[in-house]
Amino acid sequence: MKLTSPAFEDGENIPEKYGYTRENVNPPLEISGVPSKAKSLVLLMDDPDATEPAGKIWDHWTVWNINPSKTEISEGQSPGTEGMTDFQQRGYGGPNPPDGTHKYRFRVYAIDTELDLSSDSDKEDVLKAMEDHVLEEAQLEGKYDPVD
Repeated sequence: MKLTSPAFEDGENIPEKYGYTRENVNPPLEISGVPSKAKSLVLLMDDPDATEPAGKIWDHWTVWNINPSKTEISEGQSPGTEGMTDFQQRGYGGPNPPDGTHKYRFRVYAIDTELDLSSDSDKEDVLKAMEDHVLEEAQLEGKYDPVD
């Protein structure tokens, strides 16, 4: 399985417009090679570099029950059920590093079930619910610099 974006290459800079203090829309994503046994997809976006300033990995986007036949997620599109972020809101919360360049991870998981969760669920709830159901996963990383 593979996760890519036409907006940035793996390991490269995420365009400024996708930042929390800019347009705050998700970048377009492309998913390929989903296993045929997948019943749904889960998409997570987080900032592992937030551990120092925030004291934890900061969760920016948590989406589940994405149709496994979906190969493209358009800019600004809600592809499934969106849960809570660490911004205390549902949906996409773009990069917003307070202390220099941070790395952001987009991870997609093919799972063998749909998740029965409320929209108040967060990343930890999703990870627990999909435990023992992951068929395959893929990751895309991007960097983002603070915006003045």
